[in-house]
Amino acid sequence: MAALDLEEQEQLSTIKAWWAAWGNLITWTVIAVSASLIGYQAWNWYNRDQSVKASVVFDALQDAALAGDLKKTRETSGQLTEHFGGSSYASLGALLSAKLHVDNGDTKTARAQLEWVKANAPENMLRDLGRLRLAYVLIEEQAFDEANKQLDDKVDPTLEARFLEARGDVLLMQDKRDEARTAYQSALTKIDENAKAGGALAGAAPQGYRNVVEIKLDAVGGAR
Repeated sequence: MAALDLEEQEQLSTIKAWWAAWGNLITWTVIAVSASLIGYQAWNWYNRDQSVKASVVFDALQDAALAGDLKKTRETSGQLTEHFGGSSYASLGALLSAKLHVDNGDTKTARAQLEWVKANAPENMLRDLGRLRLAYVLIEEQAFDEANKQLDDKVDPTLEARFLEARGDVLLMQDKRDEARTAYQSALTKIDENAKAGGALAGAAPQGYRNVVEIKLDAVGGAR
């Protein structure tokens, strides 16, 4: 990466600080919305008895994750993937476990769990969430080419804006400011399109999310 001047370093620091404060919250919000859907969809993947059992394990995983219990979260996620791997509970559990491992500096375990979601989740949106989170883990590891690969291919429409934003983040970290600007502008366009269409997963707070992308766009010179 080319050397950055003081102003650019400050801009990058601002974006990194924002992601540290709000990035995980956004992901948790999307996961929570996804979790609310599976209560009435679970029967499509497992019979009633299996669904009830999986939901009990998932509840225990949520409690462990919220308590910051890394070991129990990892073990409970393993139970879901081993015994209920075809259900969305397993994918959601792996996403939550990966988040906690990233928070505790264990990106190796997080990457393995996110790769599992990417390969095994029963719904496109969950597989794409796995790809998105994996891309950000790779960004933290400065594996920018690998991160970009996670953002390739078709994505669920509800996550298109977030993928474009992530693409901008990768490009910015590579000091490709013009390309990052284009990606952020495209993300804003997609956010507006989703808002007009009433997309429930365009963001838990669409205007707030739009403001975040605007801040990133301003950091690379604003709209042109």
